[in-house]
Amino acid sequence: MPPQPRPWFTRPRPWLLLLLGCTVVASAARAAPPAFDPVAETEKLIQTLPAEVRAKSAAYFEGGYIIQVWNLLLGLVIAWLLLKCGVTVKLRDLAERWFKGRYLPGVLFIALFAVISTVLDLPNDYYVGFIREHRFGLSNLTTAGWLGEQAKGLLVALIGFSLVGSLLYLGIRKSPPRWWVRASLATPFFIIFLQVLAPVFVAPLFNKFTPLADAKVRDPILSMARANGVPVDNVYQFDASKQTRRISANVSGALHPIRVSLNDNLLNRCTPEEVQAVMGHELGHYVLNHIYKGVVFFALLYAAGFWFTHWFFGAVHRRLGAGWGLRGIDDFAGLPLFLAGFSVFMFLASPVRNTLIRTNEVEADLFGLNAAREPDAFAHVALQLSEYRKLAPGKWEEIIFFDHPSGYQRILMSMRWKAEHFAELPDVCWPDRPGRTAVK
Repeated sequence: MPPQPRPWFTRPRPWLLLLLGCTVVASAARAAPPAFDPVAETEKLIQTLPAEVRAKSAAYFEGGYIIQVWNLLLGLVIAWLLLKCGVTVKLRDLAERWFKGRYLPGVLFIALFAVISTVLDLPNDYYVGFIREHRFGLSNLTTAGWLGEQAKGLLVALIGFSLVGSLLYLGIRKSPPRWWVRASLATPFFIIFLQVLAPVFVAPLFNKFTPLADAKVRDPILSMARANGVPVDNVYQFDASKQTRRISANVSGALHPIRVSLNDNLLNRCTPEEVQAVMGHELGHYVLNHIYKGVVFFALLYAAGFWFTHWFFGAVHRRLGAGWGLRGIDDFAGLPLFLAGFSVFMFLASPVRNTLIRTNEVEADLFGLNAAREPDAFAHVALQLSEYRKLAPGKWEEIIFFDHPSGYQRILMSMRWKAEHFAELPDVCWPDRPGRTAVK
């Protein structure tokens, strides 16, 4: 019997087997790229930054360690001089002679004290905030512009410091032994109050805020905000380039509404993908409730600071207060000693403060990577931030001095995220087609 022909669907199709094999191999290669090493990719990106640029940023940031100690010592010396020379006692007597009552004398005293302190600290502020910033190429201000910024800052201090400080002294006078408890309970309400007022009344004194007009940048940010439940209906830009070269963005305010803002340096120096990556991070602060967690944390930190200040003031006053003409902790004239104690505490507590803020920043980084899905863009932004942050510090150096993750840690985080989501990313993120590998 002659062999019967095989049905067409059982006949071998070499071309079909070849196509199927290629598809399987391509899928496997895309899903699990063996060549992508997050650590190696991190080192590769860091090497795109010239060695002299890294050395310059490290020198700038490490100089900040010395400045922190210097500022504390200078503040203590100025406080001692004001007390030793009887300047604050004379200011107190003048304020009490001009105004009667429990509140207004404090307003006048603190306003005069703020002016004198600003003048005494002006040479140091000029070096740190103007000369040094220009030396490292970070400031765009002229001398006149810098002085104008200082004048605005003094105006804010005169209003805010005198009004709030006088309320503090009212509380101290009602209960000198337990004033720090009352102040601690009131602190979170003051923090929220200031966060509500600052974007509306303080920030516009220094920068002009306008709605972001570029729809190609604005609309993806608003879409990302809506997708993550952030209640914003617009994005604002502000003219930070008149002051600095630094890129930045923020989500400001408390309660509702909140403001999502980015500076013009970010718009001018970064790609739309990089802007999206940064704004994903900023939206993360809102979604993860960092605003309100920060209120609780700083309220507790200030409560500890108030207690330390109470103890510090009492210890110094028992030894030197009578010679300085101080009546007690409820005396306006003791304000330099009060601020000295609080400054010492905040200096000693800075590693704790930095670590807790840095933890929030890491959480926002991870949120931003998941929301924007732009690991390469975020890594390139981390390189740009290394203009004024040391790129790869030691472990304890980062714990003590960094209130944000270092550039190395942020790039490594981005590359690890990229490795875990490799199959989902567009071709531009593949390691053989990495896109831009240098900072603009």
